[in-house]
Amino acid sequence: MGTATEAQVKDDSENRICLQYLRTTDPREDKKRIEDTKGGILKDSYTWILENSEFQRWHNDKQSQLLWIRGDPGKGKTMLLCGIIDKLKEAPSVSSTSGCCLLSYFFCQATDLRINSATAVLRGLIYLLADQQPALLQHVRKKYDATGKELFVDTNAWFALSEVFMNILQDPSLERTYVIIDALDECVTGLQQLLQFIDKTLPVCPHVKWIISSRNWPSIEEQQHISDQKVQLRLELNEDSISAAVSTYIEHRLGELAKRKKYNAELEYSIHKYLSLNAGATFLWVALVLEELDRIDRRNALTRVKMFPPELGPLYEQMMAQVSKSNNADLCKRILSIVAVVKRPITLRELVSFDDTLHKLDCPQNISEDIEDLEQTIGQCGSFLTIRERTVYFVHQSAKDFLLQGNKSQEIFRSGIDELNHAIFSRSLRLMSRVLRRDVYSLRAPGITIDDVKQPDPDPLAAIRYSCLYWVDHLLDYQAGEVRIKDLKDSTLVYSFLRQYFLYWLEALSLMKYMSDGVIMIRKLENLQMKQFDGSQYVHDFIHDARRFTVSNRSIIEQAPLQVYCSALVFAPEKSIVRETFEGCIPSWIQRKPKVETHWNAALQTLKGHTDWVTSVAFSPDGKQVVSGSGDKTMRLWDAATGALQQTLKGHTDWVTSVAFSPDGKQVVSGSGDETMRLWDAATGALQQTLKGHTDWVTSVAFSPDGKQVVSGSHDKTVRLWDAATGALQQTLKGHTDWVSSVAFSPDGKQVVSGSDDETVRLWDAATGALQQTLKGHTKWVNSVAFSPDGKLETLGVSDGWVREGISKILWLTHDFQSPTCQATWNRSVVLGYSSGRVLSFRFAPGANLITQD
Repeated sequence: MGTATEAQVKDDSENRICLQYLRTTDPREDKKRIEDTKGGILKDSYTWILENSEFQRWHNDKQSQLLWIRGDPGKGKTMLLCGIIDKLKEAPSVSSTSGCCLLSYFFCQATDLRINSATAVLRGLIYLLADQQPALLQHVRKKYDATGKELFVDTNAWFALSEVFMNILQDPSLERTYVIIDALDECVTGLQQLLQFIDKTLPVCPHVKWIISSRNWPSIEEQQHISDQKVQLRLELNEDSISAAVSTYIEHRLGELAKRKKYNAELEYSIHKYLSLNAGATFLWVALVLEELDRIDRRNALTRVKMFPPELGPLYEQMMAQVSKSNNADLCKRILSIVAVVKRPITLRELVSFDDTLHKLDCPQNISEDIEDLEQTIGQCGSFLTIRERTVYFVHQSAKDFLLQGNKSQEIFRSGIDELNHAIFSRSLRLMSRVLRRDVYSLRAPGITIDDVKQPDPDPLAAIRYSCLYWVDHLLDYQAGEVRIKDLKDSTLVYSFLRQYFLYWLEALSLMKYMSDGVIMIRKLENLQMKQFDGSQYVHDFIHDARRFTVSNRSIIEQAPLQVYCSALVFAPEKSIVRETFEGCIPSWIQRKPKVETHWNAALQTLKGHTDWVTSVAFSPDGKQVVSGSGDKTMRLWDAATGALQQTLKGHTDWVTSVAFSPDGKQVVSGSGDETMRLWDAATGALQQTLKGHTDWVTSVAFSPDGKQVVSGSHDKTVRLWDAATGALQQTLKGHTDWVSSVAFSPDGKQVVSGSDDETVRLWDAATGALQQTLKGHTKWVNSVAFSPDGKLETLGVSDGWVREGISKILWLTHDFQSPTCQATWNRSVVLGYSSGRVLSFRFAPGANLITQD
């Protein structure tokens, strides 16, 4: 009994941790924030929709699964959805504890990176469902237990989570589920994927009812073709209802303002009349006008309100004109330009540090006063901006869009956007240089793990979080303009910053839990430097070494931030530039350092996770992923850039002996000792097909160049061709007298080559299965065959302890790496798998002078 209880406690703890990693936002909190920001939800402003015929059709007709509420900016779509959510919550089935019916929702916001992507939408929807009904978390745990938190953040997060969400929506415990997504037009990343996913759910999840809202975008309209399952509700076609709702909104908000400003009845009536006549059924217009009136004294209120033009566009024009005439015009425009160009909403503390006119870095004692002054100045920015929880946002996405239009863009970006990107980039380096130091959180214990780190108050990294994450992006945006590269020379900003603060920056990224982003930023920096190399070899060498250092040590630094000064430095090669530069950071208590290699070897990363021999490895066609098969009966998908584990694919009942990607990278095929081949979705890890027919181990598999066929070789001495779409057997090629160890297609897909333990290589016609040639000459078994890109047959890989290119020996493998069990090549890279479970990745520079040995 005690053991069972302990197991349950452990499982509950794992569930909580999984839910914490899943959470990027709580949509319930977003809803409350939105309602509070807009002055609360008014029942009379949304109840009209409940009687609307299109809404009724969606709600009552089993065939109508999706309602698209569409309308121009400022029409009140978000508050309308808030009201619908409240109404659906009142339904007995939703509010009951039986768990048979659930409600999940999400609010997209383009200016907030946390909630502006398709992946974020899925994370929010899944989080809300799992938090309401914990049993649903089992669908997340199936993938989370194999990959950890990387499931939610790596490059394949969308694909994995879309499968998880689909499984949740098909859970038999759900009898009716409402899913609501607001502001799809503000889903900056992955919008089409999200729309396609919604489409995909409709026929297979008939008990799920969707509501989505967006602006009238053609790209969304194209996807939302009308069918019996979909209903459109156009707000412009319901102008009378919208106008009535806006009138209710005017009456409520103006009533509050009149009390606060002590308007008499006549003044309140006159303002109400003007607002009602000119609002154009647009909530946002009313809100902006009332916000301006709140700053104007009672005597001038009526005169001022009549100066506001009708409709949103002209109102924005007038707001911009007022900014230009104000005493702080230049400062307001600078603030607007910074908020418009940053990658996410920034805090007041971050914003005040981005310009000398807002805060001088040499006067840190003035920071509190400068932040107070900044708040006042933001109030003079024509109502374009708003402040929530010390963070600066645009009042609406349409306000940012307005400012980024051509003529307005020139007005606020006086020296151009490129200049501002450079200013933020260089300022970021200055800010980080002032804050970053070794052990910035004073943790002291070198082995403390990231899970045990408690953020200090005040947090020394608070002012530079944005800078740490985005300084490279602003440099790239600056360089994207027609400007000659000048900031990667050894005597300038970047080189100076990296030589002094590189390790401190990595420590900060680890503390902020963005270490993987650091790997990506260094790669971006290296790519930029290579493209625009200006002869500064010192910079090139340092950035290249920094990339090797970061990739090699990402895992340990991510887990234990202070190990960047211990393990990462101690085990770096003796001649590593990073090691030589930061040698003084190695703790003095490490009195004798181990003997390590002199220079970085060709191995880029060691990917660990398998628990038995690695038998086969392959690159994806774009080189971004590596797949490995193992004696532990699993396949694993890895991020080739960061080394992070993305997926663990389970299903085979014996060793996985061979793996390969499809030409489009969307599928993986595996062969196994269980005599089967399996086709998998490379993004989600879902099993698609199981191909049966061989009577012994499947030893080698490959896709045809067009992805329509799969070829396999087996210990049953046959080669077989299969239809990749249906799994049907097309041909069985017989002729070998021993195990078939390796198979491959020619680049044109017309031939198949096979190598065998019978010491021969055979060429076959892929269409007819006819044997074309038998190549003899080997004196032992043939373990690998491939075609060259021009269609000429050649053997590739590792033999006799050497990495070979053709017949040329190019790299001797040291004793530890002499006997790989499998190998793969892609674009000058070689991946080797070993019986220990280790996967080793090498890359050879193009055009290298290779010494040929006889």
